[in-house]
Amino acid sequence: MMDRRAATIDLLLIEDDSEDARHLSEAFSEIDLEITVRVVTDGAEALKLLSNSASDPSALPDLILLDLNLPRLSGLELLREIGDEPALARLPILVVTKSATVDDVRESYELAANAYLTKPADPAEYAELAEAIADFWLRRVALPTSAL
Repeated sequence: MMDRRAATIDLLLIEDDSEDARHLSEAFSEIDLEITVRVVTDGAEALKLLSNSASDPSALPDLILLDLNLPRLSGLELLREIGDEPALARLPILVVTKSATVDDVRESYELAANAYLTKPADPAEYAELAEAIADFWLRRVALPTSAL
């Protein structure tokens, strides 16, 4: 596994709510890792960005945080599209959404989401969520993009 303290981690946040995007971006900026957070505000734009990067693995994000409630192409539709493209199917995707419905959780995992997290109700809790994601997904897990 690569030493992520020396490398910049590319995190793609697919989120249309500007407040949630700001809270998550700020929370990740406080973590003791070099993390670049790119924000995309709708599913169609995210699919275009990922599809354009598919031929160059170094251009793909290390980790994706995906909201389900997106304009133009929902998070579930985006998961389906990503799963259909072999160059993108291995990307680690964490659903981070307000929905806690059993159907959304089940369908997200059926479409190969790697985790399903519910957004905090209190903005102060975003730091705890980001730290938990960073601790497991960025410090402990070998990500496919870092193994290339």
